[in-house]
Amino acid sequence: MYKLVVVAGKLRGTEFVLEEGENTLGRDDSCSIHFAVPGVSKKHFSITVTGDTCYINDMGSSNGTFLNGKAIKRATVQNGDKIALPDSIIQVVYVEEKKVIVRKRVGSEDDDDKDFMDPGVPPESLVAKIFWAFKFKVMPVVHGINEEYEWHHLMGILCAIFSVAAISLTIFPALQDSKMILIRETATRGSSYADMVARLNNRALERKELEKIDTNFIKNEEGVKEFRLFDMEGRIVRPIEELNNNIGRDPFFATSLNWAIKTINNKGIVLKKLLDDGEIGIAKKIVAFNPRTATEEAVGVIAIKFEPTSLKIEATKSRKAYLEALVTTSLVAIFFFGFIYYLTVRPIEEINFQIEEALRGRRKSLDSRFLFQELNPLRNSINALLARIRELNNEGEDEFAEEEGDEMYVRQLYEFMQGAAGPTCILDSQKNLSHINLEAEDITGMRESASQGMSLLDVSREQGFAATVIELCDNSANNLGTNQQGEYELQGIPYTIHVSSLIGKDGFAKSYYITFVRID
Repeated sequence: MYKLVVVAGKLRGTEFVLEEGENTLGRDDSCSIHFAVPGVSKKHFSITVTGDTCYINDMGSSNGTFLNGKAIKRATVQNGDKIALPDSIIQVVYVEEKKVIVRKRVGSEDDDDKDFMDPGVPPESLVAKIFWAFKFKVMPVVHGINEEYEWHHLMGILCAIFSVAAISLTIFPALQDSKMILIRETATRGSSYADMVARLNNRALERKELEKIDTNFIKNEEGVKEFRLFDMEGRIVRPIEELNNNIGRDPFFATSLNWAIKTINNKGIVLKKLLDDGEIGIAKKIVAFNPRTATEEAVGVIAIKFEPTSLKIEATKSRKAYLEALVTTSLVAIFFFGFIYYLTVRPIEEINFQIEEALRGRRKSLDSRFLFQELNPLRNSINALLARIRELNNEGEDEFAEEEGDEMYVRQLYEFMQGAAGPTCILDSQKNLSHINLEAEDITGMRESASQGMSLLDVSREQGFAATVIELCDNSANNLGTNQQGEYELQGIPYTIHVSSLIGKDGFAKSYYITFVRID
C-alpha cells in the first residue's frame, strides 16, 4: 500500500492513502486528493498505483511537478521519493501490509477498549495497594482539573492549598491549646467564686434563705462582665436589682439552668463555655448542707460571664501569628513552586531541543544528562520514531549516513560570492554569519571581522531584519533550497532580500546565500 505524507508546508503531517488505480491531486473538489494550497493547480498531477508499482504524471500544472528536485512530466516513484509542490513537500511512503492474527481468551474484555490509565487488578501488598489507590483513585480527580487548567496553574493552586493546609494543621492546634489553657484558668477562677459564695453564706444556704446571700465581692473582681445567682427553678436572687426575676432568654444563663438540672447529682463539676465577643461563661452549682437529710444538695446556680482582656490579646496575637506564618509559608511555597516547575520543565525542554537537532540531522538519538526515569519510555519511543524516519529517508539502507558538516557548502557559496556585484552575505546552517562583502556591511551595519561565527540575531542592529532573514532561510530550507524573497528597509531604503540554500545529502540546509536588491 502506498501513501503520500506531507513533510513540509501548511499541511505538514497530513497523510493521504493511495487507492489502487489513478489518484488525482489538486485544489479542485473533484480530485481524489483535495490539496487546498495556494500555487497548486486545480488538477496538478495524478499518481497511479498498480500493485507494487507506482508512477506519477503531471497534468499540465502551471508551476510544474518536481520529483527529487527535478522537473518531470511522467516518472516512476518509489518509497522515499519526494514530490515538491508550491509551499509543500510530499514524500511517497510504501507500507507493507501484514496480516495479524489476534487470539483472545474466551470471556476476556477487548484490549482495544483499555485506557492507558486502566488501573487493572490491585496489588496484594498493603503498601503497594496504598500507592495504587492514590494513583488510580485520588489522582484522576487532579487529572480532571488538569484537563481544564494549564499544568503550571494547577501547580500554583496545589502549592496554595498546601500552604493553607500546613498552617491550619500546625498553627491552629497550638493556638487552640493556648486558648483552652485560658478557659481552664478562668473556669478555676469562677469555681473559686462559687466556693467563696458558699463559704461566706453557709448559714443562709443551710436555711435556704437565698435572699440574704452576699455576692458584692464578685462585682469588684477584674474581668467579670455580669453574673446571675438563681435558684433551681430559675428565679434570680442576685444581683439585687434582678431579685425574683426569671433568668429570661439570655442563652448562657438558660443553658446554665438546664445544665444544672441535668447534672444535679454531680455537684463538683463546672460548666465552661466560650461565648461571642471574646467572653467566657462559667457556671457552678451552689451546694449547701441539709441537716434533715444530713447530705449536701444543690440549692442554686451561679453563672458568671467573664470578659478577660487576656483573651482579646490572645486572639490578636493568634491572628498575627497566623498571618505571619501564612506569609512565610506562602513565600516558601513560591520558591518551592519555582524549583519544582523548572526542575520538571528542564528535561522536557531538553527533549524538545534534541528532537529539533535530530530532525536537522545533527544527532541520531535522544539522551539526557538528567536522571528522570519516568521520561525514559517517552525518550525510547521518540528514538524509535527517529530511527523509522531515517530508515524511510535512506530507502531501507542498513547504515545511516554520517552527519555532514557545513564547511564544504559554505566554501562553495564563498567562491560564488567572489563574483557577486551587489550586497551579499552567507550564513551557515545555524544562521551564524560566515561571510559578508563590503556592500552588505555598509547597508546592514554588520562587520565580518567582528561578527563572523556569531548568530544573526546577536550581530544585527535590527531584530526585525534578522527575523525576516531567518524566516526566509527556513522557507528556503523547507522548499528544497528554492529562492525565497521578502522586503525590508535598511537605513531608510527599501530592499528586496533573496535567500537560497544549499541542501546536503542528508536533506537538511547546510548554508544560505543572501543577496540584497535595492528597490528604486
